[in-house]
Amino acid sequence: MKFFKAFVTILKMFSLRKLWLWTLLKISYELSKFKWFNARWGRYIALSIEPVNVCNLSCIECPTGTQNLSRAKGKFSLIAFENLLHQKAKDLWYLNFYFQGEPFLNSDLPKMIQLASKENIFTSVSTNGMLLNSSIIKNILDSGLHRIIFSVDGTSQEIYEKYRVGGELNVVISQIKEMVRQKKTFNQFFPIIQIQFLVFKHNQHQIDQIKKLGKTLGVDSVQIKSAQIYDYNQKEELIPSISKYSRYQKNQNGEWDIKSSLARHCWRMWHSTVVTQDLDVIPCCYDKDAQFVLGNLKTNDLSQIENNNLYSIFRHQIKTRREQIDMCRNCTEGLKL
Repeated sequence: MKFFKAFVTILKMFSLRKLWLWTLLKISYELSKFKWFNARWGRYIALSIEPVNVCNLSCIECPTGTQNLSRAKGKFSLIAFENLLHQKAKDLWYLNFYFQGEPFLNSDLPKMIQLASKENIFTSVSTNGMLLNSSIIKNILDSGLHRIIFSVDGTSQEIYEKYRVGGELNVVISQIKEMVRQKKTFNQFFPIIQIQFLVFKHNQHQIDQIKKLGKTLGVDSVQIKSAQIYDYNQKEELIPSISKYSRYQKNQNGEWDIKSSLARHCWRMWHSTVVTQDLDVIPCCYDKDAQFVLGNLKTNDLSQIENNNLYSIFRHQIKTRREQIDMCRNCTEGLKL
């Protein structure tokens, strides 16, 4: 029965409008790879919002955790979210409740997820898991959330806390167990429970162990992901020695470079965008400090912003001088692992 309900849920996410928008976006994106084409057709079908840009941990390569964000601190209000959903609900396939910060520091998050899920939008959230408890987990299951990602970058406290400074591995594992238990109790297919493991040199020896832990806990999947390292030429000790899991490689001068080809096109610029907690619209999740603000929802609807002149100029810069944009030089678009 739960699989039938899941199938019906997924089926409801499809509509002729969304399929048409995806088609327009895909065609115009493919054409954008030619120098002579600069138009973008359609509307955003994917969106990330920032529930809050503060965190309870101090992760060593996170601008929030290291207190390097210069943006004002705050949370995405429920009213602002309702207004945004009113604008975009008919267009969206996917809504991610994560950018910077720990999403569950926003007490309105389960309500936001519930509102989006009722609009037949696939909803996802990423968390360090430290703030969850049995009651919050029940609210998450009731909200209709489709996917939850737990960040677990080690299978022992000693290794885990090298990156997740201030975190307690046993607490996170206990909350994953509790979510798996409740999901089984209520016979639910959603949310898909995923463990995400960022690979660094200090934890690469635990890759097989995290896969085994995922099976033991009963999660739906374990994602092994390469880590973004900001000053990678100054932090060689973080770069995995296993090339398969590293975004970086040494060049002929003995310095580190990202493996990305820095292609002069970007699918993110066509199909998705990010809205910060203070309602700034920015190009993508690599713009951590909102250096490229392309509009604000306090003064304009997202439909007015996504094809405005600022956005068009930025997309043109991606096509003509992407290597000169700081955040693009550490991007996985075109990455060869």
